[in-house]
Amino acid sequence: MTILKALGGHYDRLEANGEAPRYGYSSEPVSFVIVLSREGEAVDVMDLRDMSGSKPRPTRRLLPQPVPRSVNIASNFLWDKTAYSLGVMLDKEKKTPILAKRGEHEHFKNFHLDLLADTNDEGMKALRTFLDNWQPENYRNLPHAGDILDTNIVFRLDGEQCFIHERAAARDNWLAHLAGQDRAESLCLVTGEFSPMERLHPKIKGVRDAQSSGAAMVSFNLDAFESFGKTQGANAPISERATFAYTTALNTLLARDSGKHIQIGDATTVFWAEAVGDDAAAKAAEGLFTMLSDPPTDAQEAAKVSDKLSALAEGRPLADVEPDVDCDTRFYILGLAPNAARLSVRFWFQGTIGAIAQRITEHWRDLRLEPEPEPWPRPPSARHLLYETALQRKAENIPPSLGGALMRAILTGSKYPQTLLSTIIMRLRLDRDVSGIRVSGARVAIVKACIRRAERLSNPEDKKEDCLVKLDKHSDNIAYNLGRLFAAYAYAEKSYGGRNATIRDKYMGAASATPRRVFPILMRGYEHNRAGLAKSGGMKRGAGVITDKEVGDIIDQLPGSGELPTSLTLEDQACFFVGYYHQERAFYRKSNADGEQDQANQPGGGVIHEPHTD
Repeated sequence: MTILKALGGHYDRLEANGEAPRYGYSSEPVSFVIVLSREGEAVDVMDLRDMSGSKPRPTRRLLPQPVPRSVNIASNFLWDKTAYSLGVMLDKEKKTPILAKRGEHEHFKNFHLDLLADTNDEGMKALRTFLDNWQPENYRNLPHAGDILDTNIVFRLDGEQCFIHERAAARDNWLAHLAGQDRAESLCLVTGEFSPMERLHPKIKGVRDAQSSGAAMVSFNLDAFESFGKTQGANAPISERATFAYTTALNTLLARDSGKHIQIGDATTVFWAEAVGDDAAAKAAEGLFTMLSDPPTDAQEAAKVSDKLSALAEGRPLADVEPDVDCDTRFYILGLAPNAARLSVRFWFQGTIGAIAQRITEHWRDLRLEPEPEPWPRPPSARHLLYETALQRKAENIPPSLGGALMRAILTGSKYPQTLLSTIIMRLRLDRDVSGIRVSGARVAIVKACIRRAERLSNPEDKKEDCLVKLDKHSDNIAYNLGRLFAAYAYAEKSYGGRNATIRDKYMGAASATPRRVFPILMRGYEHNRAGLAKSGGMKRGAGVITDKEVGDIIDQLPGSGELPTSLTLEDQACFFVGYYHQERAFYRKSNADGEQDQANQPGGGVIHEPHTD
């Protein structure tokens, strides 16, 4: 099923449940209402904004659908910004009111005088008289004159509760106007029926970093994008109703309080379930996806998610773990990113919630690492993994399009993107954590997952255990053992005495990429530290004994010829960092009964405790 067709089907269900506006209408922000007398005079201006927050916010109202606007002059029906409805706007530089100079108010006035010429409705007659007599210079006499500029306003007849656009005659007038527009007919690519085509598609709002006025999902604004003499929407003919359906469904999903969108990198991701005649099953599926894709921050709730993932990883059926969820419920996930005034589709997935739960469980299982990385108080979501790829872990530094590639890999069970592995390796080689620990456990878990998934997919019949989850002292992987060896050298150096620039600072990147060039230097430094530890007493001497034993055991696992690799591939570099992580955490494991952490593992800790020896 195509994206637009799936969105159209979702709109039908939303509209049937009263959760989306009917054809021709949309939910738009409104700040003020002008109250008109029956003679067409403005007798009051009432504030409709929400005052519950730190500053006033517009409230959303069901209005006749706005017309597409960019630089063109086009009026909305029975509502609009003050530049159109009153002919006054705010000077952005001087912050003072000025008259609209592009003819916005004249267009609004003529549009309504023409459309309401034959009306007998009291409310619309009053609005027609108001527009016929209104002078923009009278703006200063209105209540709330200082706040109303550039906001959306509606109209109401004095003594009545409903707005003019909500009156039955207004609805009939608006639908008749839509039906009477001269639109070319063509075969709709969504419905497969001959219908009037939409020339300009409504804007989609709510995608992060897109234009605040909205961005188009289907748009042709340059000759290079057009063909066979067709212009605008004729290049991809979609009917008016299908256009309204997909844009309304998408804007509903992207609404602030919809609960059906999350941010993954630069992709604003919407999701919805389809369970015909069973809204409860759809809501249960959506709730499960939210829980798995963006786990809660509360420790107890996060623990529940971990337990459910563990149960699924052990092979328990989803029906046992989440009885309210029907595994066969259809599920849709769409990732959108801004691209100038348009939207790019980062990824599109359709399947069942059972298949999605299985894929997320596989993703979580591939990330397993012992001991568990420190920054993860909850199961890691794709959004949190992406922060590990960014310089200073800032959202603006996440590589573009990586979020979409990662989500595709998670949802389809395919290999993780190679850019994920290369980016994390680069961060491991260059970044230094605030804690003083050079290798981030979260980043090591990511590279470990890349290795494990590639290995598993290359030989799906092989059910062997994941040997990279915890320290493997019997591994014959050269890169893994070199990482362990580097960790042992670093531990010996730290045990002997603090240095401003450690071997982790100077040699970590080079050792992981070109071991033959670097490890002879490291060995000479280790011999110096080893001799110093042997001459010391107390805990330092004990640390020297433990390190010497580990170094000997690791070297025994290396090739007998003593020839180290000239260079390591990206995958081997990943194994190097996994080995380093395992060995380093083994040196600093908690060994006391009450679980207090060793001081050496704390930032600035000056005492080296005897490491765990088993």
